Amino acid sequence: MTSTPEAQPASPGAIRSLIPARIDRLPWSPFHTRMVIALGVAWILDGLEITVASAVVATLTEANTLHLSSTAAGLIATVYLLGEVVGALFFGQMSDRLGRKKLFVITLAVYLIGSGLTALTLGNSGFWLVFLYLTRFVSGMGIGGEYAAINSAIDELIPARYRGRVDIAVNGTYWAGAILGTLGTFIFLNAMSPSVGWRLAFLLGPVLGLVIIFVRRHLPESPRWQVMHGHAAEAEQSISYIEHEVEQGGRQLPAVDERKAIELSPAENIGYVALARVLFKELPSRSIYGASLMITQSFLYNAIFFTYTLVLSKFYGVSAGSAPLFLIAFAVGNLTGPLTIGHLFDTIGRKKMIAGTYILSGALLGVTAFLFQADVLTATTQTICWCVIFYFASAGASAAYLTVSEIFPQEVRAKAIAVFFAIAQVFGAIAPAVYGWLIGDGSSRTPLFYGYLLGGGVMIIGGLVAAFIGVAAEGKSLEDVALPLSMRRTGSTRVEGSAQPGYTT
Repeated sequence: MTSTPEAQPASPGAIRSLIPARIDRLPWSPFHTRMVIALGVAWILDGLEITVASAVVATLTEANTLHLSSTAAGLIATVYLLGEVVGALFFGQMSDRLGRKKLFVITLAVYLIGSGLTALTLGNSGFWLVFLYLTRFVSGMGIGGEYAAINSAIDELIPARYRGRVDIAVNGTYWAGAILGTLGTFIFLNAMSPSVGWRLAFLLGPVLGLVIIFVRRHLPESPRWQVMHGHAAEAEQSISYIEHEVEQGGRQLPAVDERKAIELSPAENIGYVALARVLFKELPSRSIYGASLMITQSFLYNAIFFTYTLVLSKFYGVSAGSAPLFLIAFAVGNLTGPLTIGHLFDTIGRKKMIAGTYILSGALLGVTAFLFQADVLTATTQTICWCVIFYFASAGASAAYLTVSEIFPQEVRAKAIAVFFAIAQVFGAIAPAVYGWLIGDGSSRTPLFYGYLLGGGVMIIGGLVAAFIGVAAEGKSLEDVALPLSMRRTGSTRVEGSAQPGYTT
């Protein structure tokens, strides 16, 4: 391990640092595994929450539970998604300003409070409806904030050569949460009275979160964030702690090449107005790229996932009691994709794999649309088709979150994630309503056939955008993928526009 002190004064107002190089040269260790488990649970919780809310909607309309109207019950998911958007934007800004560690503890605590209180809803009067929606909104805020803070922290702490596969696998665990949520609600709603079962279902996430929040408290702050904000001594403590943890496993760390040192100035406090200038004036092609990936995958996923049980019941006669079994199979297909081919995004490369998974999944959806229209599928074969399609689509969608977290500068990383997440959620919220209308009463397959062709075409467009303007970020330090706004490499100066040093496309 190098003995060169970190954050040595370089030039007036600047800090010289080897911290990015020290992070990127680390081998994989138990510390990294512990960190990924502690932080990656965010996606499990989101998948769990969405699935539980969807599964208990019908139960909450029954007289022995809350006896909500169908409209009131349906608003639960809408309010949660709205909370995610607000939480991502609010906590994303806080994460860039206050640090990753503070926010990945705060956002999990917000989620725990919101989801835990949901189970205490006692009726359907005006007061209790407001209480129910408020708790779902707060829960969504916590999860939305998790997306911004956690993606930033993982990318900044994971060595460059592992960043793609790790981030994609973590994002893919959303579907592990969906499986847990489906199994949990199925057991609770069938093994005990509905009035108790739905409450226990909403407590699944908080129980898991309570365990994880104590693990998170012992994780270090991102030393990249610390040195960028002028906290040189604290950054040295954090990186030394990480290196010590890695060496505890018996690994001898090599010295760091002094030529990899960077010079940077402490970050300014950049708000959303300044962020808009960075995104759309300085980095327009990257903004188009990130938005295209996020919007297309969100539209497809929300269109298919939230109407899947309707398709099963209207066109294949599957009962409500059997639908969870098909949803579990669908979720397994989505989970295995990121876990099994995620490493290819680091080896074959980001552009080729993102373009390939988007275009392939879109083309397969088009083929399935014709099979659906010809009425040659059963509920089982339809599910098999979805599993194959979303095996590839899930890896691509997970890579979309990876992309918007690594192609924008350090100072605005969390806010950039929040903005593109919010944009994706808005477009994603439109899809279920559109596809629900296309399904109708199930008397005709033709409207949904065209809907599936539309969904496939949307994914292909996302893949083509990746092929033409994607960023080859595999194996590169974050500072080489996206030069920090305040960073100055020795012998280079920062210039306006996308042709800045470090912006490799």
